[in-house]
Amino acid sequence: MTLSATNSQQTQAGETGPQKAEMAAVLGEYRTETNRTLLALLDESPLLLIFLRHFGCSFCRQTLEDVSRIRGTIEAKGIRPVFVHLGTPERAKPYFDYFQLSDVERVSNPDASLHASSVFQLPRKSIFSHFFVPKVWKAWLGGAILKHGFGMIKEDAEQMPGIFYLRDRAIVRAFRYKTIADEPDYLKIIA
Repeated sequence: MTLSATNSQQTQAGETGPQKAEMAAVLGEYRTETNRTLLALLDESPLLLIFLRHFGCSFCRQTLEDVSRIRGTIEAKGIRPVFVHLGTPERAKPYFDYFQLSDVERVSNPDASLHASSVFQLPRKSIFSHFFVPKVWKAWLGGAILKHGFGMIKEDAEQMPGIFYLRDRAIVRAFRYKTIADEPDYLKIIA
């Protein structure tokens, strides 16, 4: 049985998730920075597709650090982590280099069209709405800014992130952020 999870809520992927043909069509359109389609990567192995916001975001930098830390565990399960970011390849490179993710496949998607695709449907939220969420303030004050800093917003700060575990041309599990401070359990997502 294939499941899709939105934070702690789970639904049948067959009932609400995209059909395999639609998944294949969308993933076939997008290429990584090494010129491989996401569909070709998925046909080789399961993917943990990680959608980022902007590189000035403390929480996106935390995501890079978290994935770097558990990358060996992810790959030991035969799953390939792949990032989708909103910057140019040149803008992204120093961040991936810093977190020792230089060789991880990634898709530059400045127009957020993959984020918004019919397959992934990641929402947008006003940048100012984040300032009214206590969980975000708590995370910022609890060390996110101190540990990961913050930077200039050069990409779309309204785009929300997400994480999708893909296998056999289907979404097995999904984590759609409700706030930018949500902390996904990557290993649970790929379990």
